[in-house]
Amino acid sequence: MAFVDEAHIHAESGKGGDGVIRWLRTKQTMRGGPSGGDGGKGGDVILVGVRDLAALAHYRYEKKFKAQAGEAGQSDLKHGKMGEDCILKVPVGTFIRVLETGEEHEITEEDQRILLFKGGYGGLGNARFKSSTNQNPFQQTLGKKAKGGDIHLTLKLIADAGLIGLPNAGKSSLLNALTRAKSKVGAYAFTTLEPNLGEFYGYILADIPGLIEGASSGKGLGTKFLKHIERTGILLHLVSAEQEDPVETYREVRNEIELFGRGLEEKREVIILSKTDLVEPKELAEKVKKLEKATKREVLSVSAIDPDSIKLFSDTLSQLFKG
Repeated sequence: MAFVDEAHIHAESGKGGDGVIRWLRTKQTMRGGPSGGDGGKGGDVILVGVRDLAALAHYRYEKKFKAQAGEAGQSDLKHGKMGEDCILKVPVGTFIRVLETGEEHEITEEDQRILLFKGGYGGLGNARFKSSTNQNPFQQTLGKKAKGGDIHLTLKLIADAGLIGLPNAGKSSLLNALTRAKSKVGAYAFTTLEPNLGEFYGYILADIPGLIEGASSGKGLGTKFLKHIERTGILLHLVSAEQEDPVETYREVRNEIELFGRGLEEKREVIILSKTDLVEPKELAEKVKKLEKATKREVLSVSAIDPDSIKLFSDTLSQLFKG
């Protein structure tokens, strides 16, 4: 299915069912008291967040959506059935704008529900109008009209975890190794940068292009990179084991994040020594220890070409998401 990052559709809720004029029938009389029931409520238009980046592709050709109308009331005081809701599934990270009103919403979580257009209420049957002075009312009301409008949907990436680090830290290789057997991996086209996305047991990982010193002041991908990682949950900070001084390399990226601010420095960060296959075990242990001492945090290690290493890292990452 083609990847789509925006869509323009029209949606309407359901009209309320009409109330009706009905009468009780008995053996003694052709017409007894009023028994007209109320109409059923029309269905709502509801947006639901899903973990499926391709969800907007469903709206590539089908553009009009309508909830079911409520049924008219019936005799014997029976209400009409409520109309079924129109459920529109959109990826987590979707911005919604109702063009006629300018109303805006954002889907930020899986299973999040937004009531966009409420269905019309059902009309009243003539039984509702009976009173001491009006024993045989010929009154009823129509169901309320449906609501709707044109909607613009735009997907802006919200990744559960973003892989960050200097260029050539091994981010793409790790992403491929983690997601290759589980789901699709594709390029998500932005106007200025192209992070790669992968799905890891339903969680979205983003390999974000490398950061260089001075990014917080606009060098390289600069603030465009930093603004992008504002929309990620956990920062997976990769430092290549090839680096002679992993602490200095870590601090170079970390410094740009802290200079940029806007809450990035407060995000949960996991430090990962990558490309561990390129160094001897003794050197690896020393670099892990050095990083842990400098950051006062546990440092994970992984090799994207070692199946055992990837399996161990995958298990650890799964626990991180669950925790």
